[in-house]
Amino acid sequence: MIAATRFEYRFRYMLHGLIFVLGFTAPWERGWMQVGQHTVWVQAASYLYRHGMDFAASTNAVLILATLIALASAALRVWAAAYLGASVVHRESMAADRVVADGPYRYMRNPLYLGTVLFSLAVAALMHPSGAAVTVILIVVLQLRLIAREEPFLKQTLGPAYTEYCAQVPRILPRWKSRIAPGGTRPHWASAFLGEILFIGTAVSFLVLGWKYDAVLILQGILVSLGLGIVARAFIPQRG
Repeated sequence: MIAATRFEYRFRYMLHGLIFVLGFTAPWERGWMQVGQHTVWVQAASYLYRHGMDFAASTNAVLILATLIALASAALRVWAAAYLGASVVHRESMAADRVVADGPYRYMRNPLYLGTVLFSLAVAALMHPSGAAVTVILIVVLQLRLIAREEPFLKQTLGPAYTEYCAQVPRILPRWKSRIAPGGTRPHWASAFLGEILFIGTAVSFLVLGWKYDAVLILQGILVSLGLGIVARAFIPQRG
């Protein structure tokens, strides 16, 4: 995978946002901008209904799956940010002063990026199928490009310690049993929750608003979470 450019890394959150806007609007579709209509949620439920499942049960099955994925995304993002440091997660440039080998980093090297992929899978349920497919593909490609930019920097900066860490810990698909001992990093949960409000709010939106069976209402909850998350970042303690 070709590494992301400096521009892509610096403006990665803006690029993520543009990808999601593209997915929700699906401008190549007839009647584009009809957000919340003809969604993956409805299409998947209809498919299950045509194959023998009660429509209410099929609708709930898709909702439950999307909710579980959103919860997994939020849990993984918060867990990872607690050990890496929320200010490091959101900084514009790369930085490293040690190998983080605690929390989810004992099982995979890039839990934050996996959390973002899971987030895109959950949110894709609210999109038109073609918009969902484009979104998930572009998000996965962007995560791989960002990883391809970060890992050479970390190897150069941290040296043999990081090379050995890479040999023991898989890149993005987690190993169920860690091969490395904890590194002793203390988690900072408060700042992690502040930094990951978007992901937490998305999970809560599916969990609390999903029973209304209104994709637009869930999306509104996600947008509110995005706004709260942007404001909350001002209160995250900064690391050097």
